[in-house]
Amino acid sequence: MAAPPTQVQRASNLQTVRSVQTRPEFSLADTAGVMRSITEWDGKAMVVNFWATWCAPCRREMPLLKALQAEYTDADIQIIGIAVDLREDVLGYLEQAPVNYPVMIGDQDAIDAAEGFGVEFMAMPFTAFTDHNGNVLHVQIGEVHRPQAELIFDTVARIRTGEIDPAMARRLIAHGMAGVQDPGT
Repeated sequence: MAAPPTQVQRASNLQTVRSVQTRPEFSLADTAGVMRSITEWDGKAMVVNFWATWCAPCRREMPLLKALQAEYTDADIQIIGIAVDLREDVLGYLEQAPVNYPVMIGDQDAIDAAEGFGVEFMAMPFTAFTDHNGNVLHVQIGEVHRPQAELIFDTVARIRTGEIDPAMARRLIAHGMAGVQDPGT
């Protein structure tokens, strides 16, 4: 169960995100219809990406997520897609644009999972980043870009070596994100 919210943060697009300390536990069906629990990836840092087939920014960031999954597998970083969409639409889309990471599919249960990460108003895409112990380090509302992901992954590596703790990581990420420019701006 996720820890209670500790503060309110404003994302760049003014969507409200409650800060949560730990990753929620939830289960959703994967693309084969098999129920899978997020705890299946315990021990890995996670990038939990909520998306939909009708969301253009979601579709734009998927090639980056595929590349990051391939590049950071040895660092025990796992990308997990959570499609908040109709199952048949997701399966059709993934036939045309396959990914190299697990995708879970849901509707209200996926929205409930998003709320467990502190999202008070569903906007897509949104991505939660955790460390290897399930501590939520950052929630990104909107498209993720490589400089943002690399900043977070570098911070996750520093937690793993014991150089910093999750609270310091959250501060460093928040400070660093202010200096990382979206390539579209």
